[in-house]
Amino acid sequence: MNSHLSLSLQQAIEQLALGTVTPEQLTEQALAQISAEDGEGRRAFTQVYAQWAREQAAASTARRAADNALSPIDGVPVSVKDLFDVSGYVTTGGSRVLAEAPAATAHAEIVERLLKAGAVIVGKTNMTEFAYSGLGINPHYGTPANPWDRTARRIPGGSSSGAAVSVSDDMCFGAVGSDTGGSVRIPAAFCGLTGFKPTARRISMAGVLPLSASLDSVGTLARDVASCVALDAAIAKQPLSLTVKDLSEAHFAVPQTLVLDGLDAAVSDAFARAIAHLRQAGATVTEIPLTELSELETINASGGFTALESWAWHKDLIAQRADGYDPRVVSRIRRGEPLGETSRQRLVQQRTDWQQRVSARVQQYDALLMPTVPFVAPGIAELEADEELYFRINGAALRNPSVINFLDGCAVSLPCQAEGAAPVGLMVAALPMQDEALMSWALEIERCLNA
Repeated sequence: MNSHLSLSLQQAIEQLALGTVTPEQLTEQALAQISAEDGEGRRAFTQVYAQWAREQAAASTARRAADNALSPIDGVPVSVKDLFDVSGYVTTGGSRVLAEAPAATAHAEIVERLLKAGAVIVGKTNMTEFAYSGLGINPHYGTPANPWDRTARRIPGGSSSGAAVSVSDDMCFGAVGSDTGGSVRIPAAFCGLTGFKPTARRISMAGVLPLSASLDSVGTLARDVASCVALDAAIAKQPLSLTVKDLSEAHFAVPQTLVLDGLDAAVSDAFARAIAHLRQAGATVTEIPLTELSELETINASGGFTALESWAWHKDLIAQRADGYDPRVVSRIRRGEPLGETSRQRLVQQRTDWQQRVSARVQQYDALLMPTVPFVAPGIAELEADEELYFRINGAALRNPSVINFLDGCAVSLPCQAEGAAPVGLMVAALPMQDEALMSWALEIERCLNA
């Protein structure tokens, strides 16, 4: 094998099947990238399992030699976010306040599923503390820099920041993260990757440190749609079965309310270019008002499910260790303090009503199209230095992806920028449990944009 191969997860699967690379070679490459002195490994990972990864890789090599691979991803190095329990290790959630907590006594279900599929888990990835931001800044473990324009040290996006950088920098071939309001799709968009947020109920949250149980989901990050689907197959209760789609038969919708507001020039140009390519390929793309989206600001004005449910989980820890939290995180969690059962019931009722009305508006379309994030990645230093800017940019980053979490839908962010331009994400989204159709369309949209 060459000293360094930049492969997608799907390409790694294919090369392992052909026998042109071994699990041990892929794992040594990943570990070398993680430990590179001039790389982002020390900021992208909170825990690295070098010895264990080598043992997993050796076992995979033996299975493949005996023609007994456990799954297509047997022997493929992957990373998991620091929200997932790994037996024998502390789950810190990107925070220092849990550093002395007891180690997990069992694997999270998705970790168990990865191991049963033969994946090589190389480590746990860094994140926004307790997943409560879409920017990826972490004052405790450092913030890994976006792969685009490294000299400017731009944010990777969050909260699955290390997950994205671990893939972009070939420290693994796919990453598993969480997505409560865009935490898989935002870093995918900022870093030029593909990020899939499935319908939440498809993947177990057992053994996952929660942010907001009503909105949390587990998703995948990789270089392309096929890779995200292959990784999803290992962790989901039921793998997806994609079908061949024809863009000339597609009918997509672009909402005109909220999601197109305040686009910077790079995002506006890339989004317009993507829509033009789809129309040229024969897709029907209809602009629809979808004014219901404007209601979300009012519904969530008090902090919504995220503040309410994160406060319930964190209140005792905050009482003991508030000064150990990132102030920008603990201030948002505290918004849930005055919210109680009455607030929860009202939110549930409002969400149910809103979901029904939005579903009725969009069910005739194959997917919704919108920019994942309205701007390209800003610099880390400027956001660290200006709290007002931090919160304004964070709210804008979360705005479009969080619509789909509130809908309980599924969505994928695809790179749509011109070659050499700043990374921009095109979000393709659908109603709950339409994941197979969504990713089938995403595969065709990806081919169209790449062409």
